[in-house]
Amino acid sequence: MIKIFADGADYNDIMRLYQDKRISGFTTNPALLKKAGVKNYEAFIREVSESIKDKPLSFEVIADDEKEMIRQAEKIQAYGDNIYVKIPITYTGGEYTSRVIGILSSNKIQLNVTAITTRLQVEYCTNSFCFGLSKSIISVFAGRISDTGKNAKKVIKSIKEMVEDTTYSNNTELLWASTREIHNIKDAEECGCDIITIGPDILKKLDLIGKNLNDMSLDAVRGFYKDALDSGYTL
Repeated sequence: MIKIFADGADYNDIMRLYQDKRISGFTTNPALLKKAGVKNYEAFIREVSESIKDKPLSFEVIADDEKEMIRQAEKIQAYGDNIYVKIPITYTGGEYTSRVIGILSSNKIQLNVTAITTRLQVEYCTNSFCFGLSKSIISVFAGRISDTGKNAKKVIKSIKEMVEDTTYSNNTELLWASTREIHNIKDAEECGCDIITIGPDILKKLDLIGKNLNDMSLDAVRGFYKDALDSGYTL
């Protein structure tokens, strides 16, 4: 069964979801940190990592050069054995971060390579891993692929086949990222993904899975009518 990771940066939400048995891990990124109003990134990492020791945590570097990425990655990893360090697949100029991935992997740092949208990017990524030394996650931004009108499932199935045909498949997990709707859980499972990461707005819909469609229709009708009454509209 696919693992669900909660994607967010609100500490209270993270701790609430930590009690939810459906949530197997946690991820975050600078955009979510900014949205949540996090002021001190290192303090946030320390607080979360001290509170959660038994589920995977992914924290991203905030650098754009090789030396600083490596320094930050080593610092982040030191906060816990359950931590994966998120490394973007490229620098902001578009060059691949292959050397960073290779160096960190050889130093036995668990990596979550992020912002991936193509099979070629995965090839650059996996060719840099020092396999057998540490676990790794490949985060494919399915939602962003779909936003361009391309078939995200087709892209991810191709990536899954490529990873399975290599000697490092047992040490690498494929993650469906930038989730757009709750049905993506099923989509990700069909593609053979090991993990799907879901933001707080969509996580709220987990309890709707399997709900009767007639009840959903009735909820909508009642909601529209209540809003009309509350607004005092007349015709």
